[in-house]
Amino acid sequence: MPITEVLARNATLYGDEISLVEINPEIKDVKASWKDYELVETNPEKRYRREMTWREFDDKANRFANFLLGRGLGKGQKVGILLMNCLEWLPVYFGILKTGALAVPLNYRYTEDEIQYCLELAECDVLIFGPEFTERIDAIKDKIPKIKIKLFLGVGHPAFAESYYALTACCSSVAPKITINDDDDAAIYFSSGTTGFPKAILHSHRALMFSCEVEKEHHGQTRTDNFLCIPPLYHTGAKMHWFGSFLAGSRAVLLRGVKPEWIIKAVSQERITIVWLLVPWAQDILDAIERGDIKLKDYHLDQWRLMHIGAQPVPPSLVKRWKKMFPKHDYDTNYGLSESIGPGCVHLGIENIHKVGAIGKAGYGWEVKIADEKGNPVRQGEVGELCVQGPGVMKCYYNNPEATDEILKDGWLFTGDMARMDEDGFIYLVDRKKDVIITGGENIYPVQIEDFLRTHDAIKDVAVIGLPDQRLGEIVAAIIELKPGTSLSEADIEKFCGDLPRYKRPRKIIFDNVPRNPTGKIEKPKLREKYCGGSLVEAQIQRD
Repeated sequence: MPITEVLARNATLYGDEISLVEINPEIKDVKASWKDYELVETNPEKRYRREMTWREFDDKANRFANFLLGRGLGKGQKVGILLMNCLEWLPVYFGILKTGALAVPLNYRYTEDEIQYCLELAECDVLIFGPEFTERIDAIKDKIPKIKIKLFLGVGHPAFAESYYALTACCSSVAPKITINDDDDAAIYFSSGTTGFPKAILHSHRALMFSCEVEKEHHGQTRTDNFLCIPPLYHTGAKMHWFGSFLAGSRAVLLRGVKPEWIIKAVSQERITIVWLLVPWAQDILDAIERGDIKLKDYHLDQWRLMHIGAQPVPPSLVKRWKKMFPKHDYDTNYGLSESIGPGCVHLGIENIHKVGAIGKAGYGWEVKIADEKGNPVRQGEVGELCVQGPGVMKCYYNNPEATDEILKDGWLFTGDMARMDEDGFIYLVDRKKDVIITGGENIYPVQIEDFLRTHDAIKDVAVIGLPDQRLGEIVAAIIELKPGTSLSEADIEKFCGDLPRYKRPRKIIFDNVPRNPTGKIEKPKLREKYCGGSLVEAQIQRD
């Protein structure tokens, strides 16, 4: 069934129960409901806490759907969403889906050019945006003529846009009678764009619903759970992890901020049971506890049952530190990509903590293989490209058949991640195919070196890239970000790396910040551009 029917069911069964809570920790602790915001002319940025029931959630989605339908929008048309995480985000998303139109979430870090590019690529007809993006939209408003309706979600509105609140308040809250089939197009997401302008990923209603089932199967959400959502909702990772709670009809909290004390306070005050973190956030929490900035005895954390991580390789040393600090927590690693409707096509499973370091086995309803360049499975233990197959695979890269053909072959999605499988069937990520360093004819996988360096007590983060070398082709360079208050020299790093095979030891050591995108992935193209200009980047493009 379409995912919109789950929302209608929750509104019927649990109508007066809280579905979503938004917390803005930069504002003083004043509670507010959705109705408080609509009745009082005030900016949501001025509210510490807002909440919404399941019935209000469904009503708001229906009102927005009926507004769009009244403006002539419907099946096959596209609505761009450019909002920070907020209480309105998900009702807007589901309102779009209820019309049969496609939701098109946009990265809030996009520049003006990237916003224009993505709107044009997805062929959007409508754009809804928040006050944070007014200047960017104003700058391109004359360059996006296909966008016939521009909606401003906030107090007041710029002259070139209409008010979301004013227009939807008078619309019917009765569900529109639109027939939606599982195979209908539902949403377009964008790739992270770490190798250039992002590609548009087309998913069906069947894929969205499958993502709900996978997440609930993996993490066993019940009606009593409470999920803390921190990552941006425009990305599949955050939303698809929430989908498990959505299917269970349980509460979720949207936290607008990633400071360690904010996360721990939200877990304590809201009685959170499940938290999905990115590697840097988990590291920051542990560091804050170890420094004494966070004293666990000051918080109510007994109800917290599960911490899981995804979106990037997870250093085993981090999980060991976490389990030492929180020995009663279940832990899970989740692997996925936007092309496979986010997390879950491979996962470790809380029962397999002894295999920390692996990303796990095929997820619920998924098949996996590790293949050579011709798509044939490699022998156990050999490195190949991880491929996945299942109902969550994208339909295509929208308006890009060439790129689609490169990644979709005979029903298999070629992920671009190099991996190996052990004798027990557990999969270990080796590295991104495009990040492999070839030095003197040897393939070197940066993740292995990064994991090793992160075991040093003074190192907060590390990125390993290849730098051009006339004799070897490339040499290994390590960009190292130190923890505050610590110091290391190049000689210290070289001595520490003595346990690595000689050919894997970094030839160049650079102390600098490690840039990551909003989903936690290291932005290696930025580092390559910074430290080797375009020469190696161009060489890698040719090699790929």
